[in-house]
Amino acid sequence: MKNIIRPALVLFAFLTLVTGVAYPLVVTGAAQALFPAQAGGSLVERGGKLVGSALIGQNFTDPGHFWGRPSATGPMPYNASASSGSNQGPLNPALADAVKGRIEALRAADPDNTALVPVDLVTASASGLDPHISPAAARYQVARVAKARKLAADRVQSLVEAHTDRPLLALLGEPQVNVLQLNIALEALR
Repeated sequence: MKNIIRPALVLFAFLTLVTGVAYPLVVTGAAQALFPAQAGGSLVERGGKLVGSALIGQNFTDPGHFWGRPSATGPMPYNASASSGSNQGPLNPALADAVKGRIEALRAADPDNTALVPVDLVTASASGLDPHISPAAARYQVARVAKARKLAADRVQSLVEAHTDRPLLALLGEPQVNVLQLNIALEALR
């Protein structure tokens, strides 16, 4: 029995040190050295003040800002420590009611807009923290934002185009717009 337990414990201790201590330290050190901004949470500062993270959505609700995807986190929106989806299926009445309410809020904020509401403006992402919207969702909001800020719609549309991230190598992924960065660019117009 001793011939079996001792080698097993030695192997357990060795693998714990390699995979539980050495490997995480090497990977963390390499990430900090090669990608310091991303390893630090992709924090965004303006004027020496922290305004958010490029990786986590924020709850913009005033008409003069672009709105992101709804958050499924509770008890407050975009709570990174409570990341999760709503787990509501397409036949769930609670999801249908939530989507209906979000559509009504979008229509109330911009009653002249009769276009179809893009799905990503009324449904949460799997994490509930998505900081991006589709270019269609951003275009849907251009008239409302331009009107609230007293800007020409084509100027706001130009900002959307300038802040649209294209797919890698024109193949990998979908075009997307980071809402925080777009709203920061809007604030810079003042």
